[in-house]
Amino acid sequence: MFITLDWLIVGAYCIGIISLATYVSRNQSGSERSAEDYFLAGRSLPWWAIGASLIAANISAEQIIGMSGQGFVVGMAIAVWELTAAVALIVMAKYFLPLFLEKKIYTMPQFLEQRFDKRVSLVLSFFWLIVYIFINLTSVLWLGSLAINALTGLGLFYGLVLLALFSLAYSLSGGLKAVAMTDVVQVVLLIFGGLAVSYIALDKISESAGIFEGIRIVASEMPEKFDMILSKDNPSYQNLPGIWILLGLGVWIGHFFYWGFNQYITQRALGAKSIKEAQKGVMFAAYLKLLMPIVIVLPGICAAILFPVLEKSDQAYPTMMSLLPNGLLGLTFAALIAAIVSSLASMSNSISTIFTMDIYRYFKSGEISQSNLIKVGRYTVVISLLIASLVAQPLLGSFESIFQYIQNFTGYFSPGIVVIFLVALFWKKATSLSVLIAALISLFGSIFISLQFPDLPFIHRMTVVFLLSAIGCWLTTFLQGYKDQEKAINLNNMDFSTSRAFNINTFIIVAALGIIYITLG
Repeated sequence: MFITLDWLIVGAYCIGIISLATYVSRNQSGSERSAEDYFLAGRSLPWWAIGASLIAANISAEQIIGMSGQGFVVGMAIAVWELTAAVALIVMAKYFLPLFLEKKIYTMPQFLEQRFDKRVSLVLSFFWLIVYIFINLTSVLWLGSLAINALTGLGLFYGLVLLALFSLAYSLSGGLKAVAMTDVVQVVLLIFGGLAVSYIALDKISESAGIFEGIRIVASEMPEKFDMILSKDNPSYQNLPGIWILLGLGVWIGHFFYWGFNQYITQRALGAKSIKEAQKGVMFAAYLKLLMPIVIVLPGICAAILFPVLEKSDQAYPTMMSLLPNGLLGLTFAALIAAIVSSLASMSNSISTIFTMDIYRYFKSGEISQSNLIKVGRYTVVISLLIASLVAQPLLGSFESIFQYIQNFTGYFSPGIVVIFLVALFWKKATSLSVLIAALISLFGSIFISLQFPDLPFIHRMTVVFLLSAIGCWLTTFLQGYKDQEKAINLNNMDFSTSRAFNINTFIIVAALGIIYITLG
């Protein structure tokens, strides 16, 4: 239960993070802030800020609470989304980032406009705004308010409002630079908080005999929780279908959609000083990804031992936090708040970037000043958080596992998005019409398959829809003459080589993943 000490620690954290954001985003005397300063941190981010910000943007309430809840139900197998993301990050850094940074873009839709036309850009802009506001922002706000309610008893709606206001307090003025620099502190707190929960839980399970004894007890009492590859008789097989979670296309489609072509993730790398700095930052994030199963999933597995009966699986992590002693409880709660508000700030900043740079600039006639662009961006942040706060409970209040809901829902459109970007980057013959057809096939094909074949695992559905979208794209291009397009990227002029250190670290990460799956599989 919270005492004065815990509230003092949380209050000190809130004041400290707002002060830090204000300091790092202050204007140099006499200089006017540009849109590039606000939306891309003046393209000046160092590698350590990029890596920390990537993880802080990614690991939020839906990850900490949702994935811990899945750890409670499924076990370590759910960590596939964390572990394999390290490989996806490396692919993104080596093959996607050089092309994006060479174009000096602000947003993913802007890249599609340069490669295709404004129709494609606008379709994707409106699509991302809807997804970010009604799926991403709402899920983070709702799960965050659930955690606050479980730990402090504060009403769910008031928790929503407080999280939204705190996010605004430190990100609204400073833009991406304030978000990215404060994320360094946020990610340290996040990892410390998760490790503290795991340590206390394992020590309690072992009756103070130490964490290694705790792990031995958990592994002996619930060995199925450490199966990395689920068998067909496992109740969770439909969500994590055995070896196909690694060998099938589905999980990789999800990863490349999220880590390669997702505005609120790639925006950090777009703000890098250089391509080498961006690649170092992404590699740092890949290493942090390997740590996430211990930080996020292990507390859920421990909850299955200590609190075997929970009303909802998403209550696992907040319930585990109740084991912490006062003081550490306040610090860990601050870490949870850090994860939530950093993701809220990242998402709302990306929403404002897409709306301002891709939609507002297009429909607004005449010259637009830099200060006006920043003002519109700030209004967009406020409005998006207001909408998400109002619709979060009606949309998500009835779901048992919001993490699986998010994964399933994004699977409706992610295959088409991946097809669009892959052909935009690497296929000269792709046309505007062909990628719009791919997007339509992805949406309607996903809906049809989910209705007609409800027992088909969603990652298999993603594979089928990806192939159908790719075929639709190719066929449309063929019918249009099958010619190289004027706006196509000339890959002969691109340098995809990486440093020796990058290559060595790639080998280490792939080897570590191989050892994990061979040992626990």
